[in-house]
Amino acid sequence: MQDNATEVTAAGIARLAGVGRAAVSNWRRRHADFPKPVGGTETSPAFALAEVEEWLRAQGKLAEVPLRERVRQQLAGHPEGPVTGLLHAGCVLLLLHARPTVWLEISAGSDDRLARLLPGHLEQVLTARFGARRTPAVRVPDPAALRPSAPLLRGAVDLAAELGARQTYEYLLGRHLDANPRQYTLTPAGLAALMAELAGPARTALDPACGTGALLRAVAPAPEQTLYGQDGAPELAALTALRLALHSPAVIRVAVGDSLRADAHDSLRADVVLCHPPFNERNWGHEELAYDPRWEYGLPARTESELAWVQHALARLKDGGTAVLLMPPAAASRRSGRRIRADLLRRGTLRAVVALPVGAAPPHGIPLHLWVLRRPDRTPAQPRVLLVDTGAAAAEGRGGPDWQAVREAVLDTWRDFERTGTAEERPGVSRALPVVELLDDDVDLAPARHLPPPAPDGGADRLIEVRARLGETLRLTADLAPPAAALTPQPAVDLARPPVTTVGELARGGALVLRTGGTGGPHGRVLTDHDVLCGDAPSGTLPDAGEEPVLLQAGDVVLPVLGGGPAARVVDGATAGAALGRHLTLLRPDPAALDPWFLAGFLRGSANHRRASSYASTSARLDVRRLRLPRLPLEQQRRYGRRFRELARFEEELRLAGRLGAQFVRGMYDGLTDGSLPPE
Repeated sequence: MQDNATEVTAAGIARLAGVGRAAVSNWRRRHADFPKPVGGTETSPAFALAEVEEWLRAQGKLAEVPLRERVRQQLAGHPEGPVTGLLHAGCVLLLLHARPTVWLEISAGSDDRLARLLPGHLEQVLTARFGARRTPAVRVPDPAALRPSAPLLRGAVDLAAELGARQTYEYLLGRHLDANPRQYTLTPAGLAALMAELAGPARTALDPACGTGALLRAVAPAPEQTLYGQDGAPELAALTALRLALHSPAVIRVAVGDSLRADAHDSLRADVVLCHPPFNERNWGHEELAYDPRWEYGLPARTESELAWVQHALARLKDGGTAVLLMPPAAASRRSGRRIRADLLRRGTLRAVVALPVGAAPPHGIPLHLWVLRRPDRTPAQPRVLLVDTGAAAAEGRGGPDWQAVREAVLDTWRDFERTGTAEERPGVSRALPVVELLDDDVDLAPARHLPPPAPDGGADRLIEVRARLGETLRLTADLAPPAAALTPQPAVDLARPPVTTVGELARGGALVLRTGGTGGPHGRVLTDHDVLCGDAPSGTLPDAGEEPVLLQAGDVVLPVLGGGPAARVVDGATAGAALGRHLTLLRPDPAALDPWFLAGFLRGSANHRRASSYASTSARLDVRRLRLPRLPLEQQRRYGRRFRELARFEEELRLAGRLGAQFVRGMYDGLTDGSLPPE
């Protein structure tokens, strides 16, 4: 059944048809029968998805809307908002997962019948899965609320037949989170996995600020396991409960409410507590909770909301239980929290502080910390605390850190420390420090302030090596610079007159294949738009979307479509096999018709780029199909291609020279200031 209530924006229409937004604007002007807006605003109108699909198919611009795209558009255009659509879809997917035959019975017939029969069956499944609670996180929607969701629910069940119920919900949730990055504070999957591994196995685990459920989802399965969560945002608590119920057979107990002011699990004593608390909150309940029994280590100051969460986590642990919290670095050194930090150290409760690389989690501009705490069952005679700094694993580009390097640096050291009470000292990386050495006036726990410094980039020998490489690179760069004869003006190829073609025409004629990036399941190597602009190796990640990513092949040409200026990259053997990231378009030329270097070179022309770009108030978007290039025989294309390849190598050597120069200067400053290099 068509969904006339679901709306789609111009950007959504462009995705459906595989074109740029400029093409959609052109269709609206040129075709009187183009569907009229049914909502939105004058500057961002919304259209009925069913009408748009019918028009595209009639124009021959669309054979069939892919099921995933249809369901995604139904979710994004839900009349009550995508969160409501997600909640309804999650409930039905849970019903399908628990009682598939029930869905077959009630889905036969009209949408009105489906909406009327669903609530009773959902009541049984939700109560069995989440328990009979006075204020449940997931409430059973009534028939009137379910009726607008019926087309989405049918589409989600069809998609579950392809992907499975869990993967379908992860796909829809992932698309919603990607589309609204400013509304949610997300815990990256690599960080969640590290925190769960530090905490260890658990039959009972709690996240008192569960958000979208990433931390509880990372807890390793265990027999007779129960996962507890709480969040002050009702929609997040509900989304998390459904996500966990579809992900794990564990008993799920998720509540709505502020854990500090209205703790729903006040009698719980869990094996593990994982928490990514809100940072820098002033209104966390300092005055009304002044005499709360949870402040075993001291009443936190109004500016120390994070220390309130630390003590809340400890209060919900059983003796010997472990808590891992993500903390802002200021919590390790603010003077207002030094008394609580000192008591945590004296009693052996704070076991480790791990400084993460910049970019590990929001806010990405600062190196966040992990605090590993244990509710003591006895006071150690000579307590030590493990300090680890993983800053060296930070990524050079915008991609996240090297999580494998972080895990190796942290987990191996932590396990040695757990087993023996100490750990091998590694300059600049880790040290097991006696607590008494930290109990000064500041009680500063920042690892970098207590670790012995490493030798500056390998010492003087390393600087000699960098200097030699820099000299060699500068000589090679000079050799690669185009000779003066090549810079003599020649008659230009006039792209404004025939023979000329466009990328769109080449795609329609089969000379190349055009694909867009940003979809797919998790992949170890993802090429981002930043990687293309900076010439870096693949550094990004893709969310678990339950679909196949677009994988790169040698000879592909990749272009960023959002800002950044003219850029195009020919994929080499080292980059082949990586996934295509968001805001990138891939062109896969037929080698019998197009030379990839010729294609990439002409697509980088500034005038060509300006002609194919459209501009919003704060950004530029490239319509790749409008980019032009001359129609030339393959042999002549290869002549251009060889010159473009030489320019690309010259550009790469310039980047390398810049990096080596910066590394050499930094090493000289470090060596002169720490005394390892003489001033003469």
